[in-house]
Amino acid sequence: MVDREGKFAEQVRDLTNGEGVHIVYDGSGPTTFAGSMAALRRSGTFCWYGPVLGGPGSLDIMSLPKSIKLGYAVFTDHIPTTALLRERAARLFDWIAQGKLNIELGGVYPLTEAAKAHREMESRRTTGKLLLIP
Repeated sequence: MVDREGKFAEQVRDLTNGEGVHIVYDGSGPTTFAGSMAALRRSGTFCWYGPVLGGPGSLDIMSLPKSIKLGYAVFTDHIPTTALLRERAARLFDWIAQGKLNIELGGVYPLTEAAKAHREMESRRTTGKLLLIP
């Protein structure tokens, strides 16, 4: 379980016999940044993408642990044109239609309950995608 204090790294270490994981994908923001780094094994990769809760603040590159690799994925670097966006979106929806990709729904909310959906997501009580329906 990912918690606000970053103690999930201890659980990761226990599950990996103290080694840590090869790669972490983190889109949460500052509350999980340090824990995500601590969960990596030596020479692991930290892929930080679209931080929904803000940035990690200043980062001293000399403090990065265990020779890790740190990357920050920016959507427009990977899909810079409308044509490529349409192509990738079509491929994604084809995978879903073919059953090659399953989307886990964590909840469906009327648009009038958007604030409730955000609170539940922030509290980490949900998993999967949350849908807001007009």
